Amino acid sequence: MTAEHNKANKEHKLGQNTIQESKKNSNVPKQHYGFFTATAMVIGIVIGSGIFFKADEVLNYTGGDIWLGILVFCIGAFGIIFGSLTLTEFSLRTKGSGGVVNYYEDFVSEKVASGFGWFQTFVYFPTITAVVSWVAGIYTCLLFGLNNTLENQIGIGFAYLVLFFLINIVSVKFGGYMQNLSTSIKLIPLVGIALVSIFWNSNIPAIPEGVTLITSREVGIGWLAALAPVAYSFDGWVAVTSITSEVKNPKKNMTLALIIGPIVVLTVYVMYFLGLNKMLGPEYIMSVGDGAVNLVGEMLLGGYGNRIILTLIIIAVLGVVNGIVLAGLRMPQALASKGMLPFSSKVEVIWPKINLSIWSCVISFAITTFWMAAHYFTQKWNLLSGGDISEISIVFSYTSYLILYAKIMTMRKENRITSNFKGIICPIFATMGSLIILVGGFLSNPVYVTFFLLFCFVVCVIGYWYYRES
Repeated sequence: MTAEHNKANKEHKLGQNTIQESKKNSNVPKQHYGFFTATAMVIGIVIGSGIFFKADEVLNYTGGDIWLGILVFCIGAFGIIFGSLTLTEFSLRTKGSGGVVNYYEDFVSEKVASGFGWFQTFVYFPTITAVVSWVAGIYTCLLFGLNNTLENQIGIGFAYLVLFFLINIVSVKFGGYMQNLSTSIKLIPLVGIALVSIFWNSNIPAIPEGVTLITSREVGIGWLAALAPVAYSFDGWVAVTSITSEVKNPKKNMTLALIIGPIVVLTVYVMYFLGLNKMLGPEYIMSVGDGAVNLVGEMLLGGYGNRIILTLIIIAVLGVVNGIVLAGLRMPQALASKGMLPFSSKVEVIWPKINLSIWSCVISFAITTFWMAAHYFTQKWNLLSGGDISEISIVFSYTSYLILYAKIMTMRKENRITSNFKGIICPIFATMGSLIILVGGFLSNPVYVTFFLLFCFVVCVIGYWYYRES
């Protein structure tokens, strides 16, 4: 009887272990993304609408100096490239989900990770998703000749938002395919204008009647303010770290994606910036502003060129929406799996059919919808003096990486990293890049940048406090 009892007890424990192991494995995402998708996410998220419509702002801040503008783009990429090289040291040493949040958890502090995770989940991803969806709505109105009111822009943007949430929830693979396709398409106008400009010999167009001429001028150290629009143009690269656990052979593929992606983006940006200036001239671009790129479409493709360019821009913007949604809807589940959210036991459960957490998707969609409504009211009443809610998170995001860069240098001191290049040079350059972007942000809008930094810090404190008390 005792033998039978012991056998039954042993079988019961074995069964319980099997159930626990099964549950554990059910909450681990499958690896279904390859190197190209990871790289396409970096390129696709970074190259959105910013490069098409930030060239005039860069030139205005640099006083029309083309080469100073290129320097600004290089500085922007400087922080990203060395930041990527630095963060890969964490990705090689962790297998957890959550991207940068996991780096904070494994190498800094679980409480700090919770704070940063709350910032990414409740501010960073949803504000950028809402604003970029709105931008897609603007260009859709222009393309189809719709009444370009804020209400129409927001309505169409929200429809895009719903569409891409559904796409990435129904099929994670299809979402990846969308990212690859949109990344390839959005490069067409950028590379096309750059290549055509090499053989372009026509005269620079005259400034249209009724448009105030802005001439080249000396700006002193004011050119540093150009780092604000450049930071916007380069932002989003780190979002790809959130799918590390879903990438095949992440040690190789993620490392390469975080290195190659930013270099490709910088090359494309510089080529496009030079090509646009050769065809139109800096004074035309500064004077006409966002309409400059549309003229290039007409010059190259005739009467339908404007519509073709707008179509390609919409695809580019929607590629950003897809990439941010793809990364953002995983964040609540990643936090819940670490016990950093209320009701974590429900939110962390991944449904096998879609390989995602339904509750994570619901939370992400709800928060993004909230921020889109907030964006509508801030734009309607001009509460941010021409800015938008995405500015809340961009500068803070760059600033928050300083902690991780410092940690890498500490790991080198402890000989956990043996390479001086990876453990000293890369984090020092990455730190310099972040600080330069922070200074540029303050110069462009000191009052609102200060407010935004404080707001994001409060969100981090709430996340920190929740984890400490839980």
